Amino acid sequence: MSEPEIPQESNEVSESWQQTVQAVLGVALLIGAGAMFHYYAPTAAQGVPPDALQKQVEQLTQQVTQLQKEQGTPALVLNRYRNSIGYIYGVYQVGFANQPAAIRARVSGSGFLVGDGLLATNRHVAEPWYGDGEAEGMMHRGATAMLESLVVFFPGSPTPVNLTPGAVSSTADLAVLRIENKDAVRGLAVLPLATANASPGELVTVIGYPMGIAGMVAKSPSGVYQRLAYRHNDITAASELAALSLIRPSTTCGHLGDVVGDKLIYDAPTAHGGSGGPVFNSNAEVIGVNSAYIDGFSGGTLGFSVEALRPLIEATEKKP
Repeated sequence: MSEPEIPQESNEVSESWQQTVQAVLGVALLIGAGAMFHYYAPTAAQGVPPDALQKQVEQLTQQVTQLQKEQGTPALVLNRYRNSIGYIYGVYQVGFANQPAAIRARVSGSGFLVGDGLLATNRHVAEPWYGDGEAEGMMHRGATAMLESLVVFFPGSPTPVNLTPGAVSSTADLAVLRIENKDAVRGLAVLPLATANASPGELVTVIGYPMGIAGMVAKSPSGVYQRLAYRHNDITAASELAALSLIRPSTTCGHLGDVVGDKLIYDAPTAHGGSGGPVFNSNAEVIGVNSAYIDGFSGGTLGFSVEALRPLIEATEKKP
């Protein structure tokens, strides 16, 4: 993911989303009231069966109920699953034997629990050299790539947990990692994966850590912000945020614009660091894994369907 210039604050997005849905809900209620007034009096006089009136009222009630459900989804999934969505931080290197590393860099992303000690994320988070033209070019010439460290910070936990390889997709930007110490996540909820196919037009909620440490520092109290503002790429900054219970994911909302094969296209905003976060539908089920966005096009956020993720979960579970 390319890195934008300004962190996006989840509170502003959530407030804007809530105001929009409340407005739609208000319009729906007005339409419903008008429809009931329109049909009850004139149609009763015309001899329209009461059953038909009842059906119309039930349909309007269902529509209002659905709008209320959609309005509450972002808060629902955040409150229910916040602690199961972690911030991933790592350091990797690419280089040739007996030479100093040609590339040594940090990786930042998101991940979420999908099984007993299993964390779903993107392949470019689990293997940061994946999709990097420079690194892959060097590897074609005999260089090797390796992770020096890869850890995940969960909200509410003061210490990170080590991650080890699980399975990666050969066709999609997806991966499943193992959590080294399962006891550290005992009691955390495993996120539910949707069983029905996602459809264009659905409302979606994306949760993750856009802008990584910098995004969390920006949301921190003033004293913490002033102390960590210039250390936002440092693992010690992440550790200090964790100790202060400031590892906090952000939520954005939008619509699913299209589904093409195993790719999901939606307009919920994201940024560097949000890679690997879950994409929820209005039933509070995960329909995809957030992956990337297209610069300059607000409707071009990309994710991968959970259908492409399931085989990786199964493969990791079978490994000794």
